[in-house]
Amino acid sequence: MYHIKTYNKISPKGLGRFPNEKYQVSDSLESPQGIVLRSHKLHNEDIPDTLLAVARAGAGVNNLPVDEYTKKGIVAFNTPGANANAVKELVLTGMLLASRGIVDGMSYAQGLTDIDDAAVMHKQLEAEKKRFAGSELLGKTLGVVGLGAIGSMVADMALSLGMKVLGYDPALSVEAAWRLPSQVTKMDNLASLMANADFISLHVPAIEPTFHLINDEMLGHVKTNAVLLNFARETIVNPEAIVRSLDNSGLGKYICDFPEPCLLGRNDVMAMPHIGASTLEAEENCAVMAADQLMDYLENGNIKNSVNFPAVAMDRAGECRLTFANHNVPGVLGEVLSVFTNSQVNVVDMVNKSRGDIAYNIIDLEETPSQEVIDSIRTLEHVVGLRLLCA
Repeated sequence: MYHIKTYNKISPKGLGRFPNEKYQVSDSLESPQGIVLRSHKLHNEDIPDTLLAVARAGAGVNNLPVDEYTKKGIVAFNTPGANANAVKELVLTGMLLASRGIVDGMSYAQGLTDIDDAAVMHKQLEAEKKRFAGSELLGKTLGVVGLGAIGSMVADMALSLGMKVLGYDPALSVEAAWRLPSQVTKMDNLASLMANADFISLHVPAIEPTFHLINDEMLGHVKTNAVLLNFARETIVNPEAIVRSLDNSGLGKYICDFPEPCLLGRNDVMAMPHIGASTLEAEENCAVMAADQLMDYLENGNIKNSVNFPAVAMDRAGECRLTFANHNVPGVLGEVLSVFTNSQVNVVDMVNKSRGDIAYNIIDLEETPSQEVIDSIRTLEHVVGLRLLCA
């Protein structure tokens, strides 16, 4: 029986993926093998000795102590793309709110409470509507910073609206490149994108290289009156630099999902309460993906969408499966295979992948090895997180 501890309110559709006969799921378990959570911060909490994997029902993992997990052989999963459509639609909403006088117009209309005559009200509205005239998105240029699951969907959406799209992503993967629409003009640097886009939408992760990526220097390149949209993470943008750019006729508007004290009370800022992925569909998709990835790892040792371990998957063969992580140094796998050879345990199939300082291995065996064999491997230098998965 696997024990899964939950934090936050996880969609029942996701939690329902765990079979009752194999899994106990609760928010009060003390010794879990797995954790499923959304935004709860685990940095200052003890890591249970039993913990094997953590699944974040969302894309960002800055609420997880990923480095500590890696040292202990604990796999950290996220769910990239599961909430992409929700964020994409909110980006479109942000662009429309910024380009049309929607909010101000509705506020004006709602304020006409002293007019009782409908004809008089309609006449006044007709006379005043020019105050709220805006511009269309058709023909405008959108710059997309970060071309992963969400960024590529935003780019595709903008193209379907008749916009021109510029893209910048220094870490563009082959998979993401295939997914990206061919009409996107790829920019060599961020400054050039900032200088040529009417709208700029941020879709990069919150990691050390992206901390305050949008700062005074970068905003010095921005096209006058451009609209910056941040539905990624608050740390990507320096809020004080945003205020300075808005005050000095740089940016025209800032649309974000992360209110800061210095941004409030301004007509040129629209700040939302972190609702980018707050749709029923997105929460369900994230929870289902998190649960499925966690189960596949716990039961089969397969890894997909981990932020600290390599992607590894292999169909099961043989009677038993052994998985382990190791520090990515030469000779570790050879030592493990030598133990099997000396013990006359036949290897049916295997796969080995590495990522940075960590390597991960799946080995299918013809028969179940003895405890002595397992202990011999477990005590090898650099081996961590060994598991035996037998039917």
